[in-house]
Amino acid sequence: MSTSSAAPAAPAGPGHSPSDFRAAAHQAADLLADYLTELPARPVWQPMPDAARERLLALPLPEQGRPLAELLDDISEEVLPYPMGNGHPRFFGWVNAAPSPAGVLATLAASAMNPSTAGGDHADVHLERTVVRWIAELVGYPAAPGGGLLTSGASMATIVALGAARARAAQRLGVDVREQGLAALPPLTGYVTGETHSCVRKAAQLLGLGSANLRTVATDADGHLDLDALRAAVAEDRAAGRAPFRVVGSAGTVNSGAVDDLEALAGFCAEEQLWFHVDGAYGAFGRLDPASAHRFAGLELADSLALDPHKWLGVPVDCGCLLVRDPAQLRATYSLVPSYLRDDAAGDLGWFSEYGIEQTRPFRSLKVWATLAALGRAGVAASIARCCELARLLGELVEAEPDLELLAPVETSIAAFRFAPAGVAQERLDAVNQALPVAVQQRGQAFVTGTVLHGREAARACLLNPATTEADLKLLVQEVLAAGRELLAR
Repeated sequence: MSTSSAAPAAPAGPGHSPSDFRAAAHQAADLLADYLTELPARPVWQPMPDAARERLLALPLPEQGRPLAELLDDISEEVLPYPMGNGHPRFFGWVNAAPSPAGVLATLAASAMNPSTAGGDHADVHLERTVVRWIAELVGYPAAPGGGLLTSGASMATIVALGAARARAAQRLGVDVREQGLAALPPLTGYVTGETHSCVRKAAQLLGLGSANLRTVATDADGHLDLDALRAAVAEDRAAGRAPFRVVGSAGTVNSGAVDDLEALAGFCAEEQLWFHVDGAYGAFGRLDPASAHRFAGLELADSLALDPHKWLGVPVDCGCLLVRDPAQLRATYSLVPSYLRDDAAGDLGWFSEYGIEQTRPFRSLKVWATLAALGRAGVAASIARCCELARLLGELVEAEPDLELLAPVETSIAAFRFAPAGVAQERLDAVNQALPVAVQQRGQAFVTGTVLHGREAARACLLNPATTEADLKLLVQEVLAAGRELLAR
């Protein structure tokens, strides 16, 4: 990326003419269309060359501005050749989706408008209320007016939900936690499993509840929260003078895609007057797969539900969503309207900034609207079902290989497995499997990530791209076997 001071000075920022912007926008459209078209033929991921990495790290702040066309040339040469890999049909890492083309285009339009979606009477505010309702309808969750908002991701959605749960628990104990703080409360205790996403623990730490008051409940052999263990833990904590207040269920764990018995958990939480939060960041949209839908019964009974449109729906990052059953509780937890933000035309629901932490909020809803409108409900459901079908097929391919072991049933679109030839010591297998994901990544033909499941090092493949084919899965299996055998031979 050139920063030469000898280059002719060009007008900066708003000084770029409309004709310059128009020409550059056409150039950008061609550049990105070519990038997306050519992506499947490239390696999934390769380490950046040292020189390319150093060029980006050492860029000096330019003294003079440069033409838009030159900036696009730099993007083409210095950025696009080195992707994370998540647009590729053989990218199976973490829970990172390929971007929807409609969402990419809408992101450009939203950036051109550049509003703050805190509140007011402009298109982005009303569109956000609509897409939040659409998301609720997709997963079968009650769509109360004001009953949700878009966030940066499920981590922020979880923080917002936990804050509301904390406020309700404090209120029931006769404490206004916004005014009096946590010192006036007994230890508020929440319940998770070892498979619960780490953002739940972070949220508890951030909101002053502490990891010590987040009880880890046992699971069954397949990673589902054990209701009997939960019941015993809550009874024990009540007897010890603690204040149980929240349970987190998983609608698709990140390690294996396991879905807890949400209906049973919802019933227990209602009996015990506990806030029931469901982490559906990755998996809640699995309810649209007819073969998997039964697993999600009870999701609609949760007090709060976190989802990530930027995962399985392919909405460009960032875009999470929080849905709640009681909008009034959410607003009572977060509303703070100083005189300079009063808006007499805001309507009964007020501003989005009264329902969460963010004040200035980006125009996220346009890319959600575009993604869903381009596919329709039927298209979204078909994409979800296809990904689940592919994951089940991958599970079958793994089970058919004597040197591979499937570590959990495939319940959504994640398959967790490991390289496990017979007759090899467990310690050696763990060492091989810990190194395996990076070895596969560096080969460039497929991308998986690693984890620990049931105490064993494992690889996990998350299927989010309906463009993935059976041939891609077979290649993944062969790459895992080849990399595993190379590592074992060392």
